[in-house]
Amino acid sequence: MAFGKGHHLHLIDGSAFIFRAYHALPPLTRKSDGLPIGAVSGFCNMLQKYVEGNNGSDAPTHVAVIFDKGSHTFRNELYDQYKANREEMPEDLRPQIPLTRRATVAFNIACEEKEGYEADDIIATLACQAREAGGRVTIISSDKDLMQLVGDGVEMLDAMKNRRIDRDGVFEKFGVYPERVVDVQALAGDSVDNVPGAPGIGIKTAALLINEYGSLEELLDRAGEIKQPKRRETLIEKRDQIELSKKLVQLDCNTPLDFTLDDLEVKDPDPDVLMPFLAEMEFRTLTKRIAEALNVDPPAIQDTTPEGANPPAEDAPEMPPLDTANYECVRDRAALQAWIDAATDRGWVAFDTETTGLNEMTADLVGVSLCIEPGKACYVPLGHKAEGGEGLFGSDDLAEGQIPMEDALAVLKPLLEDLAVMKIGQNMKYDSKIMARLGIHVAPIDDTMLMSYAMNAGLHSHGMDTLAERYLGHTPIPIKDLLGSGKSQITFDRVPIDKATPYAAEDAEVTLRLWQMFKPQLHQTKVTRVYEGMERPLVPVLAEMEMAGIKVDRDTLSRMSNAFSQKMAGLEDEIYELAGRKFNVGSPKQLGEILFDEMGLEGGKRGKTGAYATGADVLEDLATEHELPRRVLDWRQLSKLKSTYTDALQDHINRDTGRVHTSYSIAGANTGRLASTDPNLQNIPIRTEEGRRIREAFVAEEGKTLVALDYSQIELRILAHIADIQALKDAFKEGQDIHAATASEMFNVPLDEMTPDVRRQAKAINFGVIYGISGFGLARNLRIPRAEAQGFIDRYFERFPGIKAYMDDTTEFAKKHNRVETLFGRVIHTPEINAKGPRAGFAKRAAINAPIQGTAADIIRRAMIRMPDAIKGLPAKMLLQVHDELLFEVDQGAEDDLIKVAREVMEGAADPVVHLTVPLVADAGQGKNWAEAH
Repeated sequence: MAFGKGHHLHLIDGSAFIFRAYHALPPLTRKSDGLPIGAVSGFCNMLQKYVEGNNGSDAPTHVAVIFDKGSHTFRNELYDQYKANREEMPEDLRPQIPLTRRATVAFNIACEEKEGYEADDIIATLACQAREAGGRVTIISSDKDLMQLVGDGVEMLDAMKNRRIDRDGVFEKFGVYPERVVDVQALAGDSVDNVPGAPGIGIKTAALLINEYGSLEELLDRAGEIKQPKRRETLIEKRDQIELSKKLVQLDCNTPLDFTLDDLEVKDPDPDVLMPFLAEMEFRTLTKRIAEALNVDPPAIQDTTPEGANPPAEDAPEMPPLDTANYECVRDRAALQAWIDAATDRGWVAFDTETTGLNEMTADLVGVSLCIEPGKACYVPLGHKAEGGEGLFGSDDLAEGQIPMEDALAVLKPLLEDLAVMKIGQNMKYDSKIMARLGIHVAPIDDTMLMSYAMNAGLHSHGMDTLAERYLGHTPIPIKDLLGSGKSQITFDRVPIDKATPYAAEDAEVTLRLWQMFKPQLHQTKVTRVYEGMERPLVPVLAEMEMAGIKVDRDTLSRMSNAFSQKMAGLEDEIYELAGRKFNVGSPKQLGEILFDEMGLEGGKRGKTGAYATGADVLEDLATEHELPRRVLDWRQLSKLKSTYTDALQDHINRDTGRVHTSYSIAGANTGRLASTDPNLQNIPIRTEEGRRIREAFVAEEGKTLVALDYSQIELRILAHIADIQALKDAFKEGQDIHAATASEMFNVPLDEMTPDVRRQAKAINFGVIYGISGFGLARNLRIPRAEAQGFIDRYFERFPGIKAYMDDTTEFAKKHNRVETLFGRVIHTPEINAKGPRAGFAKRAAINAPIQGTAADIIRRAMIRMPDAIKGLPAKMLLQVHDELLFEVDQGAEDDLIKVAREVMEGAADPVVHLTVPLVADAGQGKNWAEAH
């Protein structure tokens, strides 16, 4: 039947799908050969969701995915600068483009493109043909250029926002209806596509003019009537340019096509074509999901799991299907006791809390969930509010059918503190802190997040949703389905109990299933010691530190904020004078125009929005020769200190404790380094005077002192040990200034004749080499010519050949095994080490650095785990960890005792597992505030 009335055509903007998939997902490579496939994975998931979501009464009868073919089109013949400022396609995306075409064909969806024409022209031609034939058209894209097609049976759908765009939607965007969109675009131009338009006329002004004069042609013919002199002159003098711009933005509805609408009829996917493609891409979870939807057996996918990673899900124990409809809602004490008895008999229980927020220090407990075996889980609601009621947020009364909080906690406490019952959780640090605030100390624990981290650091994230989808082939209920989003978002205590039960109990069951899979794999993957010795025992240590918090003086922060504001104002005056006029210093767009258009500096490069890039790297390059970018960098640094620290820290002071309670992420960085959030105390800059002053606001309580112990150059010491650099080992053993010693070795300068400048250069090289710094990077850091910087690096490797050998050997090992290891056995996977393009360089540098940084992280973890027992008899608490530093609060008079004990623990933290050939040294300091102590 020929396409006509009653038919519905879907036209999918393929390029938009690809780029959204590429930018929405983290990098992913095919395990067997390192081929980048992240965009392909996202693209296939989007196609699958599209296919699944279009089976209703409004489903399409015809569909096609339309792609661009090549970059040269007829528009380039009209204007050779068309799209001339577009950035190059990312190197790792390039090989994925043909794979997305293959994916479209594999899903049995028409895949169309044409040399010399853009995808938009093909979409326009098909839309016009379908409209003329009496059918409906939905263009699946948010591209503003396609909005000129909307109307008379043609609409657009922004799939990411699930928002339909009709004629009114176009008017909201452009201020005119679809038939006049090209007129507005011709006037306003397009910096992304390099369409010139009329200089100085934007979308709003263009819409006003077109609405007043009716059309672009009428406006240009009557341009002499325009009252504003500059606008009148622009329209008259730039008429040819404006008319050219209209030709560039006008879509071609007569693109010659070698197929018809009838060729685009919807077809079901062919499993014999789709399954082999998905298997070839090694998409395990997606292959399984689609096979179930098509009611076919999934193909066997070769096990390409990197050596040392946990085995694939196929090796998991057999479990019944996960069914959220079977969970029990526990509403009385007798029913709860039955679950507790069952858990006690079993010897383990998966445990999870539901709360009113993510801040463990302020969130209230709403309920707990338990699971003792797959398919057997429950939710115990405790703090849900009654539905309805008056007021903005409804009733504050508790919903009926809940065990009183005190009664439930009294029953749960013996179980959660029973040393004979293992409590299993996902991110148990959070749950243990929630319960600790209620007087329950959960122990012993196992943590599936940390198990995954020990086995799979570098392969993927370790959140529950990721682990469930990857290893169980199950997608958990999204939390946003319960809480909503935006201004209408509610807290969990407002979720009706019948909806909360399947969500909460599912968390506990997913956790138990992951535990049953991961627990035996720890031994198989040889990371039991890492998990048992450095991950799990760190949980209670960090929980105690976070709950202790640190006192922050609000008045000091306020004074600093005011001082920063005054200094920023002074810098702004200097910047205006250098620029020759006032502008918004915080606006990258305005700054770019000043630097590259008005001052004519070299190196200007426009981004996707058409604005010049003015990031720190760009300004640092310019700062070597120009004063203005140097001053802007200073201004930005003060602005960040003010907004991120002196202003924001005041909001993080807990009302009840008067202290700031950061939260540490154990499984954040692949190397084992801890990260801190809410607030982030790891990144307070200390290289500048202003940054160091931030620490003055962190103070000791009355009658106490802050004590800081910091490992001295620990990563250089580890490098000297691993790479067996005798000259560096001797320098450390003799207690020499390592940077001066390095400079002496490199530049043949006696130590007693060392100048600060030569030492500074050696220091930059010492630390830069650890992170795989290039000649370009060192040149920027030292503000010296690139050739000179590269010469320093070459000389460094000549003097210390063991370092180059270490780097080469580590890279070779990573390429062979797809992983590197620390001295303590921590595994860091390197899935992109064999990839091509810019990411390969980053992967190589990360692989070289990971054993060094990871070993340093392991050492301080081991010190932190031992510290509570070591200082138990002292009036002291460990408060913070910042990279290589530990901060304590101790009673006045006991500082020296604490320093003695803490130093012994830190300097002996590697023993007895690793015997370093370089001594570890912990420097100590003390004071009334953190700045004095460090």
